[in-house]
This record gives sequence, structure tokens and C-alpha cells, in this order.
Amino acid sequence: MIPLSIKDLEFKRELAWYSMQDEQKAAASDFSVGYIDFLNKAKTERECVKELTAEAVKNGYVNFNDVISGKIKFEPGLKVYWINREKALMLAVLGSKSPVCGLNMVGAHVDAPRLDFRPNPLYEDHDMALVKTHYYGGIKKYQWVNVPLALHGVVCKKDGTKVIINIGEDANDPVFIINDLLPHLAYEQIEKKASDVITAEGMNLLIGSIPFASDDKEESKGVKANVLNLLNQKYGITERDFNFAEIEIVPALPARYIGLDKGMIGGYAQDDKVCAYTAFKAIIDMDKIPEKTCACYFSDREEVGSMGNTGARANWLENFFYELCNAYALANNDKIDAGVAARRSMASTAFLSADVTAAFDPNFSEVSEPMNTAYCGMGIAFEKYTGHRGKSGASEASCEFFTSIATVLDKAGIPWQLTEMGKIDKGGGGTIAQYMTDLGMDVIDCGTPVLGMHSPYEVTSMVDVYWTYKAYSEFFNKY
Repeated sequence: MIPLSIKDLEFKRELAWYSMQDEQKAAASDFSVGYIDFLNKAKTERECVKELTAEAVKNGYVNFNDVISGKIKFEPGLKVYWINREKALMLAVLGSKSPVCGLNMVGAHVDAPRLDFRPNPLYEDHDMALVKTHYYGGIKKYQWVNVPLALHGVVCKKDGTKVIINIGEDANDPVFIINDLLPHLAYEQIEKKASDVITAEGMNLLIGSIPFASDDKEESKGVKANVLNLLNQKYGITERDFNFAEIEIVPALPARYIGLDKGMIGGYAQDDKVCAYTAFKAIIDMDKIPEKTCACYFSDREEVGSMGNTGARANWLENFFYELCNAYALANNDKIDAGVAARRSMASTAFLSADVTAAFDPNFSEVSEPMNTAYCGMGIAFEKYTGHRGKSGASEASCEFFTSIATVLDKAGIPWQLTEMGKIDKGGGGTIAQYMTDLGMDVIDCGTPVLGMHSPYEVTSMVDVYWTYKAYSEFFNKY
């Protein structure tokens, strides 16, 4: 064995900018343009699925239901999409090998922390029309006051029609706001704990202030009546329709570059749209037939525990493996039971849980352990485990699996870093990784570091976004 120098023995991390060639820097800048556009178009899970599906169809993807039904035959190179209730999505490029050999998968979530309309939301108080809200996911409630907000969602009417709501994104649209208390009268408020400064019941959205004008004495008057009238004129809905609505309240803030050098990107819902977009681009840009089927799984409801029939705990994912193996068997006269094949396929699958992690923030350095944290600008971040305190509530990747992934990235010269979610007893978090390991897959978390996670305006490094994309691409093409 040839002795190594001390320099070769040590491992040091540095900003990816230092080692990047000019063409790579230009590619990262170009990639960020499409990413920012995506952030502005896809603020909700429904909008994300719609945008990704439309782009996939443009790139030759066909409905997986046509493969399931036998209308389209399973064959290597076929590109398919499968939608779950407009909130979750699967994309796959079918490989030359049987899916029993396992898949190479990347899975991200497309929901994000937000506010929702409550079932009976609209009321009037002292000549103001307000909407009662219910927060979704882990937020700091005080961050959502005095911020311009937009309404996104759908309303299902009694006649079966579906109305799409989108108010606050166009420059000519009004925006909405949750008022905060002025500092002159906030002496008691500012003495409270941060979690109590703004209460959940106090997060009421200001939606109108002009009363309904009518000469009919029997007609309802007031500000609430005027808001209902305006909504009826624009969308044909009534107050009862709110009972059958999914209306989300999100920041009316466009994604933009951050800093004089434009090296960072600010925008809402980068957790986890950044991993969803980079994974999507990675599979869309594949230019060859893979040996193993490659797939992207975009799930809903991760921010509230992945429950529900569109979340990662649902058996929809297992159904995909079953239908995939069954379609292969029918096309190739394979007699293996589809259920057995699906179980073997999942147990042989390599899965990248594509989710963001906390980036080191100099303003809050006390919550991070400097040697084991992610830094903006150092590339995609891997986490062998997430969870809380004593590694509870998460899976842990084996050293064999992690080494095999890292080796692929090292050969391609893709910068990556290894991290934990802050100091051990300071908090923590989880991803969909644990639910994939329940199915027998080899899984590791990896994604883009984020500043201000779960805030109305999160921040990422342009180069981290780019190298996340390149890492997922290399996984699909070379693993």
C-alpha cells in the first residue's frame, strides 16, 4: 500500500463555486431561470402536478392507465405518467430489465406549509369581511402577518362543475393580509412567547371592506354580502360552496434572485419544490433507455405526516409497483404472480428521498453543530438519518448504500456534503424516507440546503439547486 500524504488523508469541504468551470456557472444560472418560473407557477400541490404533467406530456410521456389497460404495451424506453387525485404524481421511464430487479427512484413532496380556509370561513366584524383560516404544516404563525397573500384552490359546485380559484398573483389582482398589532399598542403582545404572539384563532384574513349597495330593502347589506356578490359574479359560487372547497392561502410574493451577485434564490415553497423540480428535470432530460426502470414520485401531505390517500403512506405507491410488474408480465408472458413480483421489486429498489435540509445560518449559529451541518453553496446535502434526538422517527441508510451513491457522484465530479438537522437535542424533522424503508427499499435523504425553511420566503443557493439536479441525473443515468 502506497502511503498517503496528510493532505490526501484529510477531508475538507469548500464552496462549489471555487471548483466550477465557467460553463458550469453559466449552466447553473440558466437552470435557475426555469426553476424560478416554476416556483411562480406551482405554489400548491395541485398546480405542481398540473405543471409537471403538462411538461411531461410535451416530452412524450403517456398515461400509465393506458399501459394498465393494455391499450399501450409495456416496452423499454416507454415514458409514463400516473396521477393520483390531481395531488400526487408518478413519472417513469421503463427499463430493459424486469421491474422485479428493482427501480431507481427519486421521491419528493409537492405540498408546503400554508393556511387553508376553514369549512365555514367568511364572516363580518365591525364592517370588515374576514376569513377564518387553519394553518397546515409546521409554521411560525407570526411570520404570516402583514405579508401579501394570495388565494389558490378549487371549488366543487353542486352541479358537478369545478371552479379554479387564483387571486393575488397577477399584478392587477388584489392581495389579502392578516393584520398584526401596531407596536404602539403591543406592549403586552411582545412580552409573550413567540408561539403565542399570533394565535391560530387570530389568523383571520382581511378579504373586503366595501358594503353591498342595493335599493332593495329586503336585500342583505354589509361588507360580507358584497364579498359574496363579487365571488358570485367572478366564479358563480355561493357561501355554501365554501363547504366543498379547497382554498389555500399562500404568499403573493414572486420568486426572485437574492443578493447583488444573484447567487441565491428566494421564494415560497422551496421546501420541497426545489427537489421536485430538480428531480423532474433529471428524469425528463434522460436521453437513453435505462436498464432499470427510473421513476420520480411526487407525493402530497408530507408536511402533516404523509397521511391520506395522496400521501406517501398510502398504498398508491405499492399499487404502482403491482401494476408495473403486472404490465411487464403480460407483455413478456412472465408467469410470476404480480403481487410477489411487486414485493421483490420494492425490496430491490434504490430510493433517493429528495427533501431539503436546514442550511447553516450565521444569525442562528447556536442551533447548528458546525462540523455536521449543511452549508449554502457546497452542493447537494445527504442525511443518513433525520428524526429527533436519539434518531427517533426516521430511517437510517446503510453505509453500503450511501457509499454506492457517493461513488457515482464522485466519479462525475458532483459536489456533495453530509449533514444532520441541527444539534442533536435542538429539534429535528422527518421525511418520506421512513415509509419507503417500510416497503424494503434502500433509502437515503438528499436534497438542497434551505435558509428560513417553512417561512413565507425561503432561500436557496443557485449552485446547490443546480448540483441537486446533476446529482439526481447522475443517479438515473449511472447508478
